[in-house]
Amino acid sequence: MSVYLNGQFLPLAEAKVSVLDRGFVFGDGVYELVPVYSGKPFRLDAHLRRLQFSLDGIRLANPHSVAEWRECILQLIARQDFADQSVYIQVTRGTPAEGQPLRDHAFPPDVSPTVFMFAQPLVTATPAQKAAGVCAVSAVDNRWLRCNIKAISLLANLLLRQQAVDAGCAETVMLRDGLLTEGAASNIFVVKDGVLRAPPPSSLMLTGITYDVVLELAAAHDIPHEVRAITEAEVRGADELWMTSSTKEVMAIVALDGVPVGAGVPGPLATRMDALYQTFKQEVMRS
Repeated sequence: MSVYLNGQFLPLAEAKVSVLDRGFVFGDGVYELVPVYSGKPFRLDAHLRRLQFSLDGIRLANPHSVAEWRECILQLIARQDFADQSVYIQVTRGTPAEGQPLRDHAFPPDVSPTVFMFAQPLVTATPAQKAAGVCAVSAVDNRWLRCNIKAISLLANLLLRQQAVDAGCAETVMLRDGLLTEGAASNIFVVKDGVLRAPPPSSLMLTGITYDVVLELAAAHDIPHEVRAITEAEVRGADELWMTSSTKEVMAIVALDGVPVGAGVPGPLATRMDALYQTFKQEVMRS
């Protein structure tokens, strides 16, 4: 497998970073995940805009221009043996220079960021999995207040997601002060009486690229939809719940905390939206 590290493409086994890199010592960095269909990155410009937003959020200068990022990513994609990929991009604040403190919370001066990228086969849900749906658990969202930064320090998300795994479920639906925020690794949508509802973008959630696509498709196909605060009662009383992400795409949640959602099977709007999403993907791949 060929990976990218600080301007070089090299075998994964040869990719090395310092143990003093601030990404390793502090989790001081950001990341992006770009799905690739038939060798074509999906909504790359949107992913690069979100990467820029995250870098700005941690006060780290972008090491590449948009054109440079695009060229590096396309080269990485071309070096893989599989057409459908998941490209992981990570930028950390780098390693302190000689003579600087080995570990200091303050940003080191004149440090070069570490840029690392790799690709792996993109694994999405099978038609059978989508037809069955998944279960989820709920939990209090106890993360920090800048969840819209795609930071590599994901410990809170990992702990929340593990609650779902321990319960044999796929996702944890998070609630803060009685309102829906998102999933531990996804965005969450609610359907009630044929109306699709999504929590509004804020610093308390990471607005996914798939979240944007779903709302665009709803608008384009005259599906009634609202972007507004969603209460816990609305979540628990939903006719349908969905989780969306670059890898899960549109996945129905059929049980929450052991209680069936609606009829306990994927609802008609989830099935329709997934079909619209798959058609949209095909159009992107043909463009």
